[in-house]
Amino acid sequence: MKIGLYGYGRMGRTVERIAVKKGDQIVWKVDSKQAASLRADRIREADVVIEFSQPDAALQNIQKCLHAGVRVISGTTGWLQALPLVVELTHKQQLAFLQASNFSVGVNLYFAVNAYLSGLMSTQPAYHARIEETHHVHKKDAPSGTAITLAERVIEASNGQLTDWKLTPELLLDGPTLPIQAYREDEVPGTHTLHWTSPEDAITLTHVAKSRDGFGYGAWLAAHWIVDRKGVFTMADVLGFNRATD
Repeated sequence: MKIGLYGYGRMGRTVERIAVKKGDQIVWKVDSKQAASLRADRIREADVVIEFSQPDAALQNIQKCLHAGVRVISGTTGWLQALPLVVELTHKQQLAFLQASNFSVGVNLYFAVNAYLSGLMSTQPAYHARIEETHHVHKKDAPSGTAITLAERVIEASNGQLTDWKLTPELLLDGPTLPIQAYREDEVPGTHTLHWTSPEDAITLTHVAKSRDGFGYGAWLAAHWIVDRKGVFTMADVLGFNRATD
């Protein structure tokens, strides 16, 4: 498969290494300085574009690829208030778009397990939830997109026991708000922990990323999955957690 890379930082280079090892071709790659000069005919050399750029550039990058007629995988977070614009354009162009806050297969299994547990916990009012996330010191957003997705999945499955989340140093909050603590340490690729605590005991589930390769492999997997599809998808579709429809 021919892949274009929008964003050539740590994740872009990781995806490149994995894709080339798998036998794919990187037909172009651009960083933030080169993005504006990328022409539509150049974009169309790719079967799929994998986009890991910056929040302030992601929407424009994605729209540019969709207007050029190329499917897009995006791992950039911090811009999703504009997601409806991309959804509309994807359907208009009869293409495919996939957004994920985290492409790791393990993380997406972790999302599913925690959503199930949240449903069980909705009948156990003695337990209170909180999320911790730790990433490298270069990460600009807090909480992480992965932590936000985890919080949203937990809230959605809680049957109304939780209604929103808040970034806060406090371990417990009054009412149905899920607290998130964010830490930035050294070169940590990403660690996420969900705590359920009662006066008598605690249940703790943690996902630890050992390197960026899990994220890169998931993005590569998603690109191969989406290449012949139309619609808007998530990693739950790629991994078979949802029944994907065109």
